[in-house]
Amino acid sequence: MSYRIAIGNNKGGTGKTTTTVQLAAGLCQQGKRVLVVDMDPQANASRRLGFRFQESDPVPTISEAIKADSKGIAADAITAIGWETPYRDFIDLIPSRFDLENRISEAAVLGAISRLRKALDGADDRYDFTLIDCPPSLGHLTQLALAAVDAVVCTLEPEYDAVEAAVRTRDFIDAQAAELKNPGLTVIGYIVNRVRTSLGAHDFQLEGLPDLFGDRVWVHLAERTAVKDAADAAVPLAEIKSQSAREQAAAYRELAARLIKEAGR
Repeated sequence: MSYRIAIGNNKGGTGKTTTTVQLAAGLCQQGKRVLVVDMDPQANASRRLGFRFQESDPVPTISEAIKADSKGIAADAITAIGWETPYRDFIDLIPSRFDLENRISEAAVLGAISRLRKALDGADDRYDFTLIDCPPSLGHLTQLALAAVDAVVCTLEPEYDAVEAAVRTRDFIDAQAAELKNPGLTVIGYIVNRVRTSLGAHDFQLEGLPDLFGDRVWVHLAERTAVKDAADAAVPLAEIKSQSAREQAAAYRELAARLIKEAGR
């Protein structure tokens, strides 16, 4: 079975999608097969992996898979990414689009919280990892992901609001895991993005992170324009020809190795 990871934070702009996409690239470079599930109606992970929804030739998305409420139905929504080989040989995608928001209205339906888990059941067995990109919320869409995964990775910036949101995310999971029918769920790692050591406020926040999250702070990633360049161009970091891109790509490979070790894979 695939090891499923939800990547989230209660705040936007903390690098959730960047982490999902570039961590998938890092896992690919470690020889791991990865399924990316885009659970954000903004569909940024889908676009950054080279997917474009065509109204003239529509394909199933995660929204239809959840709505169907059927075991393993997510297999029908798995599609190839737009990246070149070797990435497209190791990474597949269940895409999203704006109509995923329609699933929020189903939150009060009995059993709705288990629909993503049911849809993925058996559908992702051939993958080593399933990475689920969550929206910046603790609402129904994120809860669907939390009910379906083995563990959570939380992204944050070294700024007050992002750190507070990471704490809220951790505390929500600790308090609600049983209600989500996923007792024992926990945040296994924190990834600190967009670090600028020239800012005193960043240094101050970084110093306090071990007190909040202990040794689960996995990595500090410096802010680099190469990350935005890769996102805008919808390519893996390794395709950006700059020293900073190479350094960031190497950091995600190391992060992938850390995840493999934590997951025992």
